[in-house]
Amino acid sequence: MPETPALDIRGLTVRYGGTTAVHDLDLTIHRGETVALLGTNGAGKSSTVNAALGLFRPSSGTVQLLGRDPLTAVRSGGVGAMLQHGGLPSESRVGEVLRLVAGRYADPWPTADLVATTGIGGLLDRRTEQLSGGQRQRVLLALALAGTPPLLVLDEPTSAMDVEGRQAFWTTMRDLADRGHTVVFATHHLAEADAVADRVVVVDAGRVVADGSSAQIKSRIAGRTVRFGCTDRAGLAELPGVTAVRGTGDLVELATTDAEATLRALLAAHDRLPDLEVAGASLEQAFLTLTGGTR
Repeated sequence: MPETPALDIRGLTVRYGGTTAVHDLDLTIHRGETVALLGTNGAGKSSTVNAALGLFRPSSGTVQLLGRDPLTAVRSGGVGAMLQHGGLPSESRVGEVLRLVAGRYADPWPTADLVATTGIGGLLDRRTEQLSGGQRQRVLLALALAGTPPLLVLDEPTSAMDVEGRQAFWTTMRDLADRGHTVVFATHHLAEADAVADRVVVVDAGRVVADGSSAQIKSRIAGRTVRFGCTDRAGLAELPGVTAVRGTGDLVELATTDAEATLRALLAAHDRLPDLEVAGASLEQAFLTLTGGTR
């Protein structure tokens, strides 16, 4: 028999009054996958995550986690969750909260290994209200992992972290994936999805509009990006094949449907093109094209 999926969503529809946040969405995630959910604000990512965790009853459709209904799966310790607006009890120390949560599971993650895995060793005696945003996210991750869940669901998990904190967090996620955990995360950080996820699911207007590896998503977008150093952007938008001009400071990025024609025109107009690079479509370009949005 085929293995039961980690997450199986069929015909999910979520409405808030007269607004449909998720429309007849189907999504199956297999065990051991690391999957990124991408979408603009209001695309339906968080509503999908919340419905999958059983936080409210959807208007229609079914959700199963590890072959069980959401509430049963969560209560049994099969699912760990980090929500975008998750909280910690005040006037408590981190170690106290961790022991309290771990105590409700029959087979909790060994404390020493959990503390080392999530990098909270120096925080156990600190009061929860004294944590920085990044520290708070790491503590929430430890609580989500306390029951040794095979499925981990994260909603914007690195939103309060600096660059160093995000890098450390995703190192932890890759280690968890190597241990066999299924990781599903909703994020606005496209670079994270590109670097970490085995699979990318793009949601727009409550529907799945793309599903595949990052390379497969990017391959759906025709065109190339031409990057080079230049302080004068006059006339770049009118070059052959150019569809957009981006970049910051002295770095220019030209999106083009005809890289050869664009390069010929550039070389004819400029004596030097320092740091010239031609690359395929980025995940950000694919995302913008698929969702019709701007970031």
